[in-house]
Amino acid sequence: MSGYFGPEIWSTPLATYLPSYKETLGSMSFRDCWVPMILITFLGAHLPFCIINVVRARRAQKLPVLPLLLEWTPMLIFTAATTAWLGSPYSFILKDNHLVLYCLTMSLVFGRMTTKIILAHLTRQPFPYWTIMLAPMIGGALLVNHPYFTITGTTFGPISANFELWYLRAYFVFAAIVYGKWAHLVITSICDFLGINCLTIPNRPTNENGTRSNGGANGFHSEKGRKD
Repeated sequence: MSGYFGPEIWSTPLATYLPSYKETLGSMSFRDCWVPMILITFLGAHLPFCIINVVRARRAQKLPVLPLLLEWTPMLIFTAATTAWLGSPYSFILKDNHLVLYCLTMSLVFGRMTTKIILAHLTRQPFPYWTIMLAPMIGGALLVNHPYFTITGTTFGPISANFELWYLRAYFVFAAIVYGKWAHLVITSICDFLGINCLTIPNRPTNENGTRSNGGANGFHSEKGRKD
């Protein structure tokens, strides 16, 4: 739809395309409907079937289901903090159009959280209920919502738009460093274990007969043997 009508379709009132419902729709745009649509489809179609499949798999293995509910903790914290931060009337991220920076930051946070879960599952390690990258996210949500918790009579008012922006920038730098270090650690650990290089082809050692081994994790055949 964006490619055909142009990006303005997101902000154009729906009444422009449906004039018969002008009184009902008012100034509502497609952008105003998008988030509820995502929530409805996620909660009504995607999530229930994910839960059903997990329950069936656990019961087939005769394993308890209720302990798995605790593994929702990181996602619930992530979702609640995002809602509290962006949904706060004291936040300037949406008002000042800094959503792209916020999304880039959260993509690093979400990436670290999910890769830790996947890695723990593959290596049969304990489930990672927490990552340090969630801490600044919770801090941002509390900062913009602190007027709801401020003691009556104090002079410390809502944070300024400039302070929130610099906090978000610092969060992005912090998330990039932590995620980059995490990615490097995981990739190098896997490559060292398998005896391979990342994005490069290692030099193959030369055997006594002058041929080169195949190298890598299964370097048992020589070039001469492959040709034969």
